[in-house]
Amino acid sequence: MPNIKSAKKELRKSAKRNKVNNDIKADVRKLIKKNLKAVAAKEMKVKEEISKTIKAIDKMAKKGIIKKNTAARQKSKLQKKVNALK
Repeated sequence: MPNIKSAKKELRKSAKRNKVNNDIKADVRKLIKKNLKAVAAKEMKVKEEISKTIKAIDKMAKKGIIKKNTAARQKSKLQKKVNALK
C-alpha cells in the first residue's frame, strides 16, 4: 500500500482506468461471441454486424487497451470466418 499522497491518488486512478478498460474488453468479447454464434448458425445478417465489432476492436487498439497486432489478429480471425459463409 502506498504511503505518499500522490502514489495513493495514482493507485485510485489506476484502479478506475482498469475497471473501465475491463468493461470495454468484456463488451467487445460479447460482440465477438455474438458474431461467432451467428457465423455458426450461418446467418447472413452477420456481415452487417461485423462492422460494429471491427469498429469496437479498432477503438480498443487506438486507446491502448489492446495492442495493434492483437487487434489485427482478432479482426482477421473474425473476417475469415465471415468470408467462409459464401
